Amino acid sequence: MKTSPRSDVPFLFATRVVRLFAYGALSVVLVLHLSAAGLDEARIGLLLTLTLLGDTALSLVVTTRADRVGRRRMLALGAALMVLAGAVFASTSAFWILLLAATVGVMSPSGNEVGPFLAIEQAVVAQQVPPERRTATFAWYSLAGSLATATGALAAGFAAEGLRRAGVSELGSTRAVVLGYAALGLALAALFAALSPAAEAPPADRDAPPAAAPVLGLHRSRGVVLRLSGLFAVDAFAGGFVVQSFLAWWFHQRFGASPALLGSIFFGANVLAGFSALAAASLARRIGLVNTMVATHLPSNVLLALVPLMPTLGLAVAVLLVRFSISQMDVPTRQSYTMAVVEPGERSAAAGVTGIARTVGAALAPAAAGPLYAVPALSGLPFLVAGGLKIVYDLLLWRSFRALRPPEERRPPA
Repeated sequence: MKTSPRSDVPFLFATRVVRLFAYGALSVVLVLHLSAAGLDEARIGLLLTLTLLGDTALSLVVTTRADRVGRRRMLALGAALMVLAGAVFASTSAFWILLLAATVGVMSPSGNEVGPFLAIEQAVVAQQVPPERRTATFAWYSLAGSLATATGALAAGFAAEGLRRAGVSELGSTRAVVLGYAALGLALAALFAALSPAAEAPPADRDAPPAAAPVLGLHRSRGVVLRLSGLFAVDAFAGGFVVQSFLAWWFHQRFGASPALLGSIFFGANVLAGFSALAAASLARRIGLVNTMVATHLPSNVLLALVPLMPTLGLAVAVLLVRFSISQMDVPTRQSYTMAVVEPGERSAAAGVTGIARTVGAALAPAAAGPLYAVPALSGLPFLVAGGLKIVYDLLLWRSFRALRPPEERRPPA
């Protein structure tokens, strides 16, 4: 009797949890670690930019070849580069060596997804999950990542604070967290090794000659993907001004927040963001994916711009938490929408190209934001820039894509 292939979706949930736990932990201490190592804000901003640019180049190479070379093999390569980056950042403070590791390694200064992982995993999920369960699956997938990011941030903050109280230097305490990041990269590689052959692209797609997929794997969906990519790049560029590492630094400088408190703040923020993803799936069934993206993202960006205007730590944290409670509702809907409006055979490439566009956008901002955070009088400006640009993105997205509905929204009600 023929048996159906094993689903890899539970394993992909596990890889996302491990990866986002590592990203969340690193985001709380990365700027503090580099500052303790003697780097100024301009050099830190440059390092964060090159980290994201390096992730972009890696994603471009890996995601456009994953279906032919092997998805599991490429995911394992990404995990190995996580280990490399964490080991180098923990072992040296030499700027040029850090610069090289930031460029070729995989690190997340924001606590969000970077590198080739998400695009390949999205393609596998869309391949193995029925269309009617796609948005809900991505919502749970987003929740798992947000909870992992939150837990990682909390764990890193308390670990660094505990080591400081035990007499370890600030550099030593943050170095321990960075080493933990490298160790989690090893765990991630082990999980990717457990994926089944069903995670690979279907043989017909995998064996197709290059001419069958002319531009980065895109053909009929190219126009839609390029338009989405341009808009996603604007959104990510805006977000790059307020990556979680910079937020942690700003709260530390402005209000004297300790690493443990920072961990608690971002734990709460990411938990709220994660559970909002489930509400997004329900809302999308009522008003549509694009309307859900815009309706939830717009007010969150107004709240983002209000954070630096708050006079006390309590008020600033409260506004930030309210903002996080709705800011990530566009994530599962965005992922589901992208997978729905492109051709099935182009999903892996579409996820890769749009993900690369987001990484490029995010990579350009930290180098500009770093010097602003270094000047107390200007340290609130990145919040205003980010909020304003994100509002522009929301309006352009609604104008450009409100008429292009995914197949499930075109069907007449039963």
